[in-house]
Amino acid sequence: MTILILGLVLFFSVHSIRIVADGWRSAQVARMGLMPWKALYALLSIAGLALMMWGYGTVRAGEPELWATPALLRYVTTLLTLVAFILWAAAYLPRNRIKAALGHPMVAGVKVWALAHLLSNARAIDLLLFGTFLVWSALSFRAARQRDRANPPPPMEITGGNALIAVVVGVFAWAVFAYYLHPLLIGVKVM
Repeated sequence: MTILILGLVLFFSVHSIRIVADGWRSAQVARMGLMPWKALYALLSIAGLALMMWGYGTVRAGEPELWATPALLRYVTTLLTLVAFILWAAAYLPRNRIKAALGHPMVAGVKVWALAHLLSNARAIDLLLFGTFLVWSALSFRAARQRDRANPPPPMEITGGNALIAVVVGVFAWAVFAYYLHPLLIGVKVM
């Protein structure tokens, strides 16, 4: 459990800087430069993610379930995770309707993903891991919306097919992850 908690602390410390110290972050980017900042951010994020995965994997098998999860919720989780993958794809495609509507589809996707996994996982370690992601994503989304209100982004020009591309890319990425990578990396078959 200690390794998982260490990973959570490292990952979310890095990812919470814009929530709690946006001015400090801007000063560091100005001092170091954007690319070195992004490299350090990525390195610390990957280390935190690796520790989370390792810690979760070592504890999950021995944890008892706190309640029986209805089988139907596994299908709801699968569907919600598909939505999360589409939102993540939309975050990286410029000028799409999904991004224009949500403003921050990456963080919205994390919220959907975390909620989905809380619905179908009933161990204390699941509540810790996915609950932390859910709380962080809600706070991050709120902070991003506050930044947008304080300094509104320019209106986005919408390109007609980019939302469709986001859906196609999201579905493809979800299918690859669900059918191949989830069993390989997490040890749980999705379907």
